Amino acid sequence: MQIYNTLSRRKEEFKPLKKGELLMYHCGPTVYWTQHIGNMRAMVLADLVIRSFKYLGYKTKLVRNYTDVGHLTSDADEGEDKLAKTAQAESLSPEEVAKKYTQEFDKDLKHLNTLEADKKPKATECIKDMQKMIQVLLEKNFAYATDLAIYFDVSKAENYTALSRQNLDELIKGAGKAEVYDLDKKSPLDFALWFFKAGKHKNALQTWKSPFESKLVANGEGFPGWHLECSVMANKFLGPTIDIHMGGVEHISIHHTNEIAQSEAANEVKFVNYWLHNEHLSMDGGKMSKSAGTSYNLADIINKGYNPLALRYFFLSAHYRSKQNFTWSALDAAQTALDRLYNFMQTELNPPAVRKDKKGLDEKSYVEIFKKYISDDFNIPQALALIWDVIKSGLDYKTKKKLLLDFDLVLGLNLNKPPKKLGIEIPEKVKKLADERENARSKKDWDEADALRNKIEKTGFKVEDSSAGPKISKY
Repeated sequence: MQIYNTLSRRKEEFKPLKKGELLMYHCGPTVYWTQHIGNMRAMVLADLVIRSFKYLGYKTKLVRNYTDVGHLTSDADEGEDKLAKTAQAESLSPEEVAKKYTQEFDKDLKHLNTLEADKKPKATECIKDMQKMIQVLLEKNFAYATDLAIYFDVSKAENYTALSRQNLDELIKGAGKAEVYDLDKKSPLDFALWFFKAGKHKNALQTWKSPFESKLVANGEGFPGWHLECSVMANKFLGPTIDIHMGGVEHISIHHTNEIAQSEAANEVKFVNYWLHNEHLSMDGGKMSKSAGTSYNLADIINKGYNPLALRYFFLSAHYRSKQNFTWSALDAAQTALDRLYNFMQTELNPPAVRKDKKGLDEKSYVEIFKKYISDDFNIPQALALIWDVIKSGLDYKTKKKLLLDFDLVLGLNLNKPPKKLGIEIPEKVKKLADERENARSKKDWDEADALRNKIEKTGFKVEDSSAGPKISKY
């Protein structure tokens, strides 16, 4: 098994802490909104890593957290708490917001057929554990307190920029230009472990008593910094050193860098042996943006009539370290390919039994090729392409089907049980109106096209134009 380690910037042979076992931590969602499909791609990619290890015979333990407090609108300890901001906007408590979006996230994971994480801790369930790690860091002189917060002293960390490979002096110089929240903060790079309920956080909605002292706050009341949460939960559920930590490339320079610093300072051992980072998903070549209307969630995909596993198939077509561009035409192609697979699996063909195809490959050979692909830094696109090689091969249908079901243990497309249609049923009347509108558009009869759009909207549906053609969805 060869894995690209962000820390070393090269592929390395995977050597687990315990033979035949994998301990993996994956950065989960901040549950303050509905996760867009870019976030869900990250979840599917982590699922493929776990499935690959299981296929190769490893016993796996995956921990994925829910951040339900402490993640500010800036990763660098600036701005409002994300949950509190949503709570005020939706007139809900932070706990209600977290519950609402955690349930949505879990539902989306099921639709995408990801395996359950072994542990799914919430930050709010681990506050005392966080306070204990902060206490250790204070005692070891890696942290210091002001009246507004407790900070990790970056100057005390060894090789602080080992993961990001940034120039420390330039980082300090750049960070120094930012707005200063706490004048007693020693360095602009020092990051918060605990915010007291004071200053800009005096009206914080989620706070806990603590053993820490502040002249401005009785009982040390406050809340944890976001970076601390993952370090604590990884240590609590997996141990001080783990095999793999996975997350998005956006976490390299701040979040994961800070996790390493505080974890290794507190525990005095290496935190993570292999760092995996997935690249981003773009929309029509641009960044996903809620304000620009280019941030879609899984419900949008389903309501347009797509099988959610078509989105999973689309995700399989790009390597986890490669950027991927989402378009509706690409999703259409993924849906078509997935339907072809389902049709193949449900068609009983009875050609003569053939043990080897024209290339001289038999069942065992194809399995070895599949293992080779997933062992090469999880080369899932190649593994997916192998399915089509098997279908085109001269092997008998029974062997082909057996191979596809075997490979699907990693790919997770539910080839043995095509899922029920989850999208809305579109009435024939609405479909007919949409066809008439498309005909009017082709003739550049824009007045007629607008009139037909209005008729469609009166039925409770809407039609949207895309590069893949018109899409009908419920209002």
